[in-house]
Amino acid sequence: MQKSCFLLLFFSFLITTSAQTDSKKQAVDAALDNWHAAAANNDFDAYFNLMTSDAVFIGTDATEHWQRKEFEEFSKPYFDRGKAWSFTPIARNVYFIDGVSYFDELINTQMGICRGSGILKNVNGNWKIAHYVLSIAVPNENVKALTELKQDWDAKFIKNKK
Repeated sequence: MQKSCFLLLFFSFLITTSAQTDSKKQAVDAALDNWHAAAANNDFDAYFNLMTSDAVFIGTDATEHWQRKEFEEFSKPYFDRGKAWSFTPIARNVYFIDGVSYFDELINTQMGICRGSGILKNVNGNWKIAHYVLSIAVPNENVKALTELKQDWDAKFIKNKK
């Protein structure tokens, strides 16, 4: 009887924990989907309200490492022209550790398939992007050609960073 009670409690705990994780995952998915939709709909305020005040955005170019305020300044002209960007999720993985969510996603963009990854924090009950990294997904068979294409730019960039 005691063993049965223990097993019942244990499985109840697992089911409750799983349901809580599913709920958190849905909330993170919604925050990311809403963030992408805000850019596609040119809603500057909604887009940046889904980021933490100290958020970091890392773009595809080696020079693109922005604190939120810098990213707002960079992005504003795109939103003002009525054409920011449109990222449509293809697949997403969401994980949780120590009250933080981290994720990776494949997205369809104007640059083709890209990968986004990052961290979300729960701020007053709302999941917000704290760190986002965007990279262009390059098929392995195209890496050599891409490496050759950017070889001179990379050499100059490295030289200027020394």
